[in-house]
Amino acid sequence: MQKGGYIYIMTNANKTTLYIGVTSNLPKRIHEHKTHIFKNSFSARYNLELLVYYETFERIELAIARETEIKKWNRAKKETLINGLNPEWDDLSGGISNY
Repeated sequence: MQKGGYIYIMTNANKTTLYIGVTSNLPKRIHEHKTHIFKNSFSARYNLELLVYYETFERIELAIARETEIKKWNRAKKETLINGLNPEWDDLSGGISNY
């Protein structure tokens, strides 16, 4: 059985910092960001609590490859990606099922 995966982009209330991540359990990972479970992490330090973008993959390896690709992009290209799905940069975590 293959394990699926997700890539996601988090930001803060001012939308000044972006974090691109990959996970096999998106609801759990978003909860970890929002509750700052890892107190010294990059996302906790910059209050990255808003899920503004995500993609779903059938295999985690594909998600990892996509994360690697997006991380190489400049800020403008990442913003274009987010704007295509979520032009208002709303927090999408409300639509994610609990883990």
